[in-house]
Amino acid sequence: MSIIDLISAHQTQLLSISAIALLMAISPGADFALVTRNSIIGSKRAGLYTTLGIATGLWLHIGYSIAGIALVIKNSPWLFDAMKYLGAGYLIILGGLSIFNSKKPSTLNSDSKSSISAKSAFSSGFISNALNPKTSLFFLSIFTQLVTENTPLSMQFAYGMIICIAHIIWFSSLSTILTQPSLLAQLRHRKTLIDNVLGAMLIAFGLRIITL
Repeated sequence: MSIIDLISAHQTQLLSISAIALLMAISPGADFALVTRNSIIGSKRAGLYTTLGIATGLWLHIGYSIAGIALVIKNSPWLFDAMKYLGAGYLIILGGLSIFNSKKPSTLNSDSKSSISAKSAFSSGFISNALNPKTSLFFLSIFTQLVTENTPLSMQFAYGMIICIAHIIWFSSLSTILTQPSLLAQLRHRKTLIDNVLGAMLIAFGLRIITL
């Protein structure tokens, strides 16, 4: 079967995945708060590396969903709980550090050097997404409802690619907007408030995850 035939045969699923992926990407959550924090406190580069980390984390979920491990996680509460508490703990720690550092001198996207390294930004994005049980639930619902034993492997990868691209486009755009010089000039004067608000958001998301 040609690519055109595959797309035609799975047109409804592709449209559904595209719509859900876009809504998932733009909905406020831990990834949104993290990209915002790293872009403002660090730089556009830090925001983009965070986005890359998030996209890489998505492929972890995509991989185990395609491999069928999603069903194992669904039927192994202890494994899902372990992921949940690890992810929640990480977000709470990040939030606490943001609040703790709120009164330090402003280094928001300075021209000389970003306060967040590329490695740190990538790692934070990857860990935040990979250990987020809300993302796991999303992929469990998608791949157990829309993907059947008759769905070609190539189409499953296509679904994953659509989800990944939607996140990259959204978060890259967000980072670019947040690091515009005119906007940053205003944000620099509100560093303490921004750090505290974003820190509180990350802690709140972490606590929310625990109660899922």
